[in-house]
Amino acid sequence: MPVGPPWERELFPYIRQSWLVVTLAALLVHTCFSLEVTVGKNPQIKARNGTDIYLPCTFTTCIGFEDVTFRWEYTFNVSAPPEILYLGKLKNKKSLPKALDVPNRNYRHDRLTLVPSNQTKDYNLTLLLRDVEFDDAGRYTCIVKNMKEKGNESNATVFLTVVDKFEVVDNTLTLIIVGVVGGVIGLLILILIIKKTISFIIKKNRDKKKDCLVSSSVNDNTDNASKQEAKAKPKA
Repeated sequence: MPVGPPWERELFPYIRQSWLVVTLAALLVHTCFSLEVTVGKNPQIKARNGTDIYLPCTFTTCIGFEDVTFRWEYTFNVSAPPEILYLGKLKNKKSLPKALDVPNRNYRHDRLTLVPSNQTKDYNLTLLLRDVEFDDAGRYTCIVKNMKEKGNESNATVFLTVVDKFEVVDNTLTLIIVGVVGGVIGLLILILIIKKTISFIIKKNRDKKKDCLVSSSVNDNTDNASKQEAKAKPKA
């Protein structure tokens, strides 16, 4: 309980509520302003040698963006220094990304093209890599910096594997297992149906015999009663 003049004690609940509202608003604003870069649900990409592939990257921020700078970096492993593949700048969502000069260009740069944005809430910075080679395998990182968020920066990484040909998965064993399991289940169902049918037939025969015994007992009792009545009648 706060100690002080009466007017302070009366204002204390309102001050506490105001601080709570300010704190929640700050958390909400921070979450809303956060820049997010994504490369899709599966960052692992496998490509066949000599084909064209897309290296996906999109970014979004709920307050919008302006004076965005972005770049793509390539590394073969974590310990190797990154190689800058693409540099670009974006004024706002209505403008098109502008490519910047990349230092130390090599054979990989000439096979890269930035895919135009699809103008959705997520801005597209996907790269098209043509004629994939085995040396292209590695880590591709998309890095975005938004000046509207005081230079907030975010990134996401795609892992590329290059193969000579895609392996054909042999599903023979799986099909055999599925067939055996299905056969066992079918046999169990058949046994259960036969068991139910036999139980039903036995029960019907048992009920039929019981009815016959009851009917026979009733007839015998009727005959005995008739004979006793006949004996009991006096002779005229």
